[in-house]
Amino acid sequence: MNSLFDLTTIAAFSLSFTLFAVIRQWLTRKILPLPPGPSGNLIFGTSIPSSFPYRHFEKLTQEYGPMISFRQGLTTVVVIGRLDAATDVMEKQGALTADRPRSITAGEILSGGMRTLFTPFGDRFKRMRRALHTHLQPKLLTAYAPVQMRNAKQLVFDIVDDPKNFQHHSTRYSASILMSIAYGMKIRSYDDPEVLAIRRCLSRLAANFRPGHWKVEDFPFLRYIPGYLKELYEGHLDELTLFKNLFGSVREQLRNDVETPHSFAKYLLESQDSLPFSENEAAYLAGTMYGAGTDTTSSMINVCIMAAAAYPELQQWVWEELEQNIGKDKPPTMSDQESLPRTMAWVLEAFRWRPVTAGGFAHKASKDIISNGYLIPKGASVYGNIWSVNRDPTYFPDPEIFNPKRWINVEGRLRSDLRAYSFGFGRRVCPGQHVATSSVFIATALLLWAFDISSTRGAPIDVWGFTDGANAHPLPFSATFKPRFSPTLEAVKSLFDEYDA
Repeated sequence: MNSLFDLTTIAAFSLSFTLFAVIRQWLTRKILPLPPGPSGNLIFGTSIPSSFPYRHFEKLTQEYGPMISFRQGLTTVVVIGRLDAATDVMEKQGALTADRPRSITAGEILSGGMRTLFTPFGDRFKRMRRALHTHLQPKLLTAYAPVQMRNAKQLVFDIVDDPKNFQHHSTRYSASILMSIAYGMKIRSYDDPEVLAIRRCLSRLAANFRPGHWKVEDFPFLRYIPGYLKELYEGHLDELTLFKNLFGSVREQLRNDVETPHSFAKYLLESQDSLPFSENEAAYLAGTMYGAGTDTTSSMINVCIMAAAAYPELQQWVWEELEQNIGKDKPPTMSDQESLPRTMAWVLEAFRWRPVTAGGFAHKASKDIISNGYLIPKGASVYGNIWSVNRDPTYFPDPEIFNPKRWINVEGRLRSDLRAYSFGFGRRVCPGQHVATSSVFIATALLLWAFDISSTRGAPIDVWGFTDGANAHPLPFSATFKPRFSPTLEAVKSLFDEYDA
């Protein structure tokens, strides 16, 4: 009888809250309409596919227009899928979309409320961003260039030694760079415990941070059901332990007067008196810098390789630039970036074609927003659907085709009038975008300079084969690496004898 009473009470509360949300939404629409969108049922709202929701939103964008809206539980959700609308709402009115909706599962429980990605907009968020900016701002790229070049050279060597596992090598490459920036440490291989641990944490985050995956986000009272969220509490403990161990290793070096390389963790420890972070918050701040940067960079390098193997004829276009501006006797360096617009165009097109955070992360409207005659009500969850924005046919004709030439103007330079929001929007844009872009650039430049990359005979590439989660990674695929300037793969290494990294 008690169980029956509890279920009846829960159902009554659910229906009452839902009716309140529907009535409030109806009253609001009497002023201005919400963006059009699919209808849903009275209690739960609109059902969204749990797999690849950003691809589903693109279909809805084609059906309903640049902005769509629907209800999930008690929340109005607005998805923006075209570039002009995204610029208007997420950039020009970025102060009104800088907040985040409450994230019970990924934010409060799995991250313990300490991950910058989910932190509500306010003083605490600004302090986190300022701290991250000290080590990720564009003017520091020259300081990171030697680390990036040294690891990019090692990426080439790893592929020479073991070409079949190039996807693992790209993970080691990105992890090594971010481990150096975050902790002043080095990564030796893909199988290092730190790499495997961060991959485990990121996979868990990606799996649990999908629209509609947890009903507790729509009906918060569900969090009090015993055992319902046990796996998330256990995941947080695993994550916090990893981040505190890495952070603690830097602290021990400082305590023992061991020569400690400059790093973000070292900066946080030496600035404890002036930075208002707890021990756990500081550990999380350094850990999420390492984790997020590793995940996005490795994925995009593999997308660049996938594009080369799937569109081999386009490599010739980049080779012409590399041979004209770099030559065959020396590999390109970070200082050559300005003279390699086609190579950077390859990177930008990879970001557009297969973005890592394809669905974007939800923003929250802090006030009513009016755009193109529609109302985005205060409190709505607002998604800039990066997948759709980067497929706006007005700006990206034939959007499903990988075409780096679209980024080059008639003078042969990178276009300044074209942008893909692959790193997010407004005041929530990824703070590590400049480091990530430069890391992907130098790796791609060396790979395209050293190798002719093609698909493997008998193993066609599925360009739609990606993991399903908050961050998308290419599923395992095969590629063949042929040396361009040397008789054998092993001989490629001799081309780097005097590489200044």
